Amino acid sequence: MKLATLKNNTRDGRLVVVNRAMTQCVEVSHIAPTLQFALDQWSVVESKLQDVYRQLNEGSVPSMETFDPGLCESPLPRAYQWADGSAYVNHVELVRKARGAEMPPSFWTDPLMYQGGSDDFIGPRDDIELPSDEWGIDFEGEVAVITDDVPMGVSDENARDHIKLLMLVNDVSLRGLIPAELAKGFGFFQSKPASAFSPVAVTPDELGDAWQNAKVKLPLISHYNKELFGNPNAGEDMTFDFGELIAHAARSRNLGSGAIIGSGTVSNKQGAEHGTSIQEGGVGYSCLAEVRMIETIRDGKPSTPFMKFGDTIKIEMKDTQGDSIFGAIEQTVVKYSG
Repeated sequence: MKLATLKNNTRDGRLVVVNRAMTQCVEVSHIAPTLQFALDQWSVVESKLQDVYRQLNEGSVPSMETFDPGLCESPLPRAYQWADGSAYVNHVELVRKARGAEMPPSFWTDPLMYQGGSDDFIGPRDDIELPSDEWGIDFEGEVAVITDDVPMGVSDENARDHIKLLMLVNDVSLRGLIPAELAKGFGFFQSKPASAFSPVAVTPDELGDAWQNAKVKLPLISHYNKELFGNPNAGEDMTFDFGELIAHAARSRNLGSGAIIGSGTVSNKQGAEHGTSIQEGGVGYSCLAEVRMIETIRDGKPSTPFMKFGDTIKIEMKDTQGDSIFGAIEQTVVKYSG
């Protein structure tokens, strides 16, 4: 099943069911007016939404409308919880090696995770508005899951049962602000502006055989300024699966329905020491920071600039037939006008 939230001048938008081809949709306010409402009542409404999805794909729903990703909010325009992990330890190792720091062995057994701002997500086709492009603007292509209510202390295996939907993420980072914030010892805040999620959230069954062991075994495709930048496989080199990430987040607290847990930047070693660019015949990267880290390790300093006003990013994932699963995140960096 595919679900989206269309803009309607309210904070939480209106929930629609989207057909598999993502060409048509239908409003389901009689079942659930918003996605958060649906998640709060998931055991009751899931089967009803699935019935609508089946009828929509059969073309037997009379009140269909054309689906336009440009009219979408992120599936959850705001959420009670947004916690982003760093499941691809290759990405973490790169960052630390570039600054000459050893990586603690615990990073391979205990996930990194930060609590992001979740009160103001932006739509998948909304501009990335920022006051300055001197802050080291970077995109980060990721996969995320949405849960129902998760009890504190849940096991890794049981945590998988709480995964109800999946999305893609552009977790925007301001690399120039990160060092000073981390030096304070309290973590990210100003360096992590609003994230954007894919137009559509899907139930795990939509992924078919690509959904295995709580991992998505498909390439995550990024086009930076309209050129292919990366297509690393999200199921490879993922040290911690989504069950482990959810259990980590719920170790000392309950997670409420609608909690979003991110994978962190998708990153593959590709058989090389750290990874290889598209131009060099590899699968590339999901953020600019990785390219800069490799340049630093290899050349002593980075040469690839961060994003400037006018730069664009597109993040998408396709099935084995080449069809988009979640729709594409397509954004342009622009100056915030106040």
